Amino acid sequence: MNVVDRYREEEAARPCNGRLLAADGSSEAVERAVLVEHAMEVIVNTVPTLRVVCTPDHLVDLVVGRLFTEGIIDGVEDIEDVYLCEQGTRASVLLSCARGDFSRRGVETVPSCCTGNRVYNAYFTSDEPLRPVTPIPWKGEWVFSAARAFAEDAPLHRATTGTHSCYLILGGAIVCCCEDLGRHNAFDKVVGVALREGIDLRDVMVYSSGRLPVDMVMKAIRAGIPILATKAVPTDETIRLARKYRLTLLCQARPDSVLIYHDPLDDVGPFKEGAL
Repeated sequence: MNVVDRYREEEAARPCNGRLLAADGSSEAVERAVLVEHAMEVIVNTVPTLRVVCTPDHLVDLVVGRLFTEGIIDGVEDIEDVYLCEQGTRASVLLSCARGDFSRRGVETVPSCCTGNRVYNAYFTSDEPLRPVTPIPWKGEWVFSAARAFAEDAPLHRATTGTHSCYLILGGAIVCCCEDLGRHNAFDKVVGVALREGIDLRDVMVYSSGRLPVDMVMKAIRAGIPILATKAVPTDETIRLARKYRLTLLCQARPDSVLIYHDPLDDVGPFKEGAL
């Protein structure tokens, strides 16, 4: 994969003036750091395919990760070139295979994300069904160390209190942390980091700060990630999918406890295959 990245990353937060009003009626002028919203169009094989609203960092990682978790590519070997313009507003991707089903009707959709992310068409998305992931053994300390790192706060969240964080963990060690306006973006950024660094996603755990809706879990399953953990909560459908596709699902993860909703290597009680 050839990458031409002409973008110089902007600051992801900017100071903004406001007035703080107290319950007793007093007020004072204050300055707070606020997140920068950055919009980027993703062009695949000359076709406008995605619009991503994100924080202005790790943009190539975000593009690569998003294409992978949405089933547009099977790996970085499917990408010949990625070009990111100087403003970081346009990413052009050339796939090594000229696949694309243009008989599909291009309908703009909005995923369940807290940003303005949009999908313009499904021309390059594979119809291949989800496959079960291969479970790996894990240790509680992996989750608790990630939860402690989150509690200590990631830099951008510390400054703005407005981001989602995602941690990539390999063998218990935190490889990287990515932050973004949206939890989907943060997830795709760490996936992109792993793909570009040659890290096998079948060996990792991903820890997210956000709630896990169905589309987040589908991203993990599609990526072959065996362990998905979160500080927050799942839904009933999330749990059903995790159990169907053998994904280890760890929720409400704190420095001192974690709720195990599914561990396919533990066949005791609620973790028996097919149980909900």
